[in-house]
Amino acid sequence: MQRINRYRTVMLYLIFGVLTTIINILSYYMLLEWHANIQVAVVISWLLSILFAYSTNKIWVFQSSSQSFRGIIREMSLFFSARVITLLVEMIIIWFGVQLLRQNPIVWKVIDNIVVVLVNYIFSQRVIFQTKTS
Repeated sequence: MQRINRYRTVMLYLIFGVLTTIINILSYYMLLEWHANIQVAVVISWLLSILFAYSTNKIWVFQSSSQSFRGIIREMSLFFSARVITLLVEMIIIWFGVQLLRQNPIVWKVIDNIVVVLVNYIFSQRVIFQTKTS
């Protein structure tokens, strides 16, 4: 049963991770089309995607049992703190690929999303949410 729950968690994380990535990339692309500064586009697309990710991770992926105000604030604080760390990773990747190497911003956005999704899963599973599988 624990193995089934672990695969379920991974599968749901991947599904919602893909949706989060789509939100992130589309909002980034739209902001670039509207001639936003590239780092501003990174931050805004990040914010939109983490709001979606927090909701889906808490409710469906990790089925967090936190109900108290204190527990929810703890989770949110950890979640957003971990995401700030990966935002910095994302900004470094985008800076390196787009601004330093002058390559395609969408290609580098996909690359950074792969790295960020993996790191975020580890943070979410091991640090942020109280799961039934860990």
